[in-house]
Amino acid sequence: MKKQLYWEDVNIGQEIPPLTKVATTLALVKWAGAFGDYNPLHYDNDFAVNFMKTGGVIAHGTLKRQWLIQMLTDWIGDEGWLKRIQTQFRIMDYPRRMKTLVEPEDGDTLTCKGKVTAKSEKGGEHLVECEIWLENGKGEITTGGSATVMLPAKK
Repeated sequence: MKKQLYWEDVNIGQEIPPLTKVATTLALVKWAGAFGDYNPLHYDNDFAVNFMKTGGVIAHGTLKRQWLIQMLTDWIGDEGWLKRIQTQFRIMDYPRRMKTLVEPEDGDTLTCKGKVTAKSEKGGEHLVECEIWLENGKGEITTGGSATVMLPAKK
């Protein structure tokens, strides 16, 4: 069971525990199947390089957003609620190719990060505003955004 986060325990400027992810070609295939996004930009290197001019296959923006959602929902606990999320895809992230059936090649690790920017009580809801982002191994923000979460108050 996850530790529950309460509104009273959150402070402005507080960092959200980071979540690291490895985008692999296998992860992209699984996401394409789960989400239904079969754009060849996410699995066909020749298409990505020659037609889309991206330099190679890129990670789905929706997958990167989902990782940010996972970071937030892991942090807020089972009684918390993600009310709103907004993301902007700024830099392309390239997946690691698979070395074996279960092991990726060396490459970039992505880190989901965030911090609390505001707190409020509105209509009986205890809200926390957050700035969120995904960084590549170079420390560049490849996906930025914001979110609002609702947390329980201590009884």
